[in-house]
Amino acid sequence: MKRLFTVMLISVLASLSSVANSASGEEKPVWWFFDTVDVEFVSQYATVPPKKDVMIIDSRPSRKYKKGHIVPAINISDSQFAKMTGALPQDKSSLLIFYCGGMKCSLSHKSAAKAVALGYSNVKVYAAGYPDWLKNSHTPGVSAAYVKALIDKGAPSVIIDARPARKFASGHVPTAINIPQRQFDGNVAKLPVDKSTELIYYCGGYKCTLSTKSADKAIALGYTKVRLFQGGYPEWKQAYGDSGMQGSGGESTVSIESGEDDGTISIASFTELTMNKPDSIYWYDVRDPEELEADGHFAKAANLTVDDVESAVDELPSDKPIVFFCATGARSGEAYDIVKMGRDNLDVYFLDANVEFFADGRAPKATPVD
Repeated sequence: MKRLFTVMLISVLASLSSVANSASGEEKPVWWFFDTVDVEFVSQYATVPPKKDVMIIDSRPSRKYKKGHIVPAINISDSQFAKMTGALPQDKSSLLIFYCGGMKCSLSHKSAAKAVALGYSNVKVYAAGYPDWLKNSHTPGVSAAYVKALIDKGAPSVIIDARPARKFASGHVPTAINIPQRQFDGNVAKLPVDKSTELIYYCGGYKCTLSTKSADKAIALGYTKVRLFQGGYPEWKQAYGDSGMQGSGGESTVSIESGEDDGTISIASFTELTMNKPDSIYWYDVRDPEELEADGHFAKAANLTVDDVESAVDELPSDKPIVFFCATGARSGEAYDIVKMGRDNLDVYFLDANVEFFADGRAPKATPVD
């Protein structure tokens, strides 16, 4: 009986939609929802923190949502709607705004009809959807899974924690740098020179406005690929656990994530440590001095050419981990092998990656070897 009622109600809604379409002189598909809204309507409700008694819902598959969505929308894909009704607000007078992939996408319309069938009385569809949202220059949101994928791949992006330093010190997303929102103007130099670089801002979750304010400032500076990870550190912590923690007494502890091959440091760990904990590692650049002068260098690293490693093995320090790196991973791997043959008890790693260096001595950028 309940299923019959649902089918009948959806049929009635389709009829209402058909009447509305006839009145407007526009031909709409049979699945078109009867109450649609535009970007201006959605903009007044797409806020951080979220407005009370309002829920914006992305009806696309999760793989689409992860890569980009309206902030602060949740993801209830239409195919999973029946299984995820518990995510909808208990108050059925709440405003629900559904959207998907644009004017030809039926998912949001179908989900909206299902919500009405459940008794929700204030349901809208943003028919133009996510493409229109981007077209109107709104900053897209991304998920924790998207951020983790960037880190794992060593993708050329910068993740920025907009919280105060004390919050960052107690835990943060791996590889993230800390530019507190209140100190943004004084730390512009930490941002990449290339303004097409992807910037991902986060803070303390959907009630935290620091990330949105910082993202707006970056956009005003001309950065063209700014993203919001609005779930922030709380979402990251829930999905992947604590990271970037500090030990007692304020002294930094160091945790090195291994790469795929024995003896390697992962690109994500190399990036995190060079940018945020450079003094926790002994860094050795095993390129020739002429290369450092011509191509740039990492200011925190000592230069020890691969040809000189064997003679220096006995003098290498043992109170902190050692990481060897070069331009491609070839020579750093040789340095690692030499040291392991001479002093197997040392905590030593090498970076197997392509590395871009900078004349100003800042942290180098590592990317996977082709």
